[in-house]
Amino acid sequence: MLAIEISRFGGPEVLVPADRPRPLPQTGEVVIRVTAAGVNRPDSAQRRGSYPPPAGASDIPGLEVAGTVAEIGPDVGDWRVGDQVCALVAGGGYAEYCTAPAVQCLPVPRGLEMVAAAAVPETFFTVWSNVFERGRLRSGEWILIHGGSSGIGTTAIQLAHVYGAHVLATAGSAEKCAACERIGAERAINYRETDFVGAVREATGGRGVDVVLDIVGGDYLARNLEALAVEGRLLQIGLQGGASAQLNMLPLLQKRLTITASTLRARSVAEKGALAAAVKANVWPLLESGAVKPVIYATFPLRSAADAHRLLDSGQHIGKIVLVT
Repeated sequence: MLAIEISRFGGPEVLVPADRPRPLPQTGEVVIRVTAAGVNRPDSAQRRGSYPPPAGASDIPGLEVAGTVAEIGPDVGDWRVGDQVCALVAGGGYAEYCTAPAVQCLPVPRGLEMVAAAAVPETFFTVWSNVFERGRLRSGEWILIHGGSSGIGTTAIQLAHVYGAHVLATAGSAEKCAACERIGAERAINYRETDFVGAVREATGGRGVDVVLDIVGGDYLARNLEALAVEGRLLQIGLQGGASAQLNMLPLLQKRLTITASTLRARSVAEKGALAAAVKANVWPLLESGAVKPVIYATFPLRSAADAHRLLDSGQHIGKIVLVT
């Protein structure tokens, strides 16, 4: 099968097409004939050598796919050959065939094409897990979403809006801010021009937000705590701005704040299966009704994965980038 290998750690040019054996399903797994695969920031980090796959996972990048079940392993009862599915995987998505634990597969939502379905698992699983399970966002609360025009950001804005929250977002250009507001942000803040802490205070009448979803890290930490209201929750899911920061713990005490952080890839199959069930129950009806949908910015042929990563690294996209086989 055609697959994309990381020939060495480095820039997008290290992603090269290669011929690999078609994978075989293990117990509890299916093999998916991949139609489309989502491109995500963790793929870029793996390419650079800073986000290795967990033990036992494929070295081929790619964390989400959509396609057709081609083969079924032992102890799989829910799927049949020919079923159309999308799946969260720990690696291997940049290929014509990919294995996936059966419990991490979900039916392609009615009304969604394969390209859109491939853009669902990584971002929608991440947002549901962090914003709604760990962050406990409720209707009527305020949330600040950093990187609002990213795949995670466009997903979080839509879900938070549909669930009745007041949404603020940050983005790096007027075009990206406008895109955030079109999909549900009450205000998008151009962080290159405006201090987001001041903008949050203005929007909330000085109260602050209940939840911050942050993919940046680094020196955003202190400012995020400043932007939070009493009993606020900071959800750290990325470190694009750096992994280290100084922390003044006084605001944590004074405002009874909570900081929580997580990654998705290294969680157990059982944990991801439980998350898949929660997403199917709470998000799939919204996808099938059209209340929320993945924002697709561009598609590339699988062989052109390097070009897809050049676009990803440029930060010019709004929403998701998808590879098609």
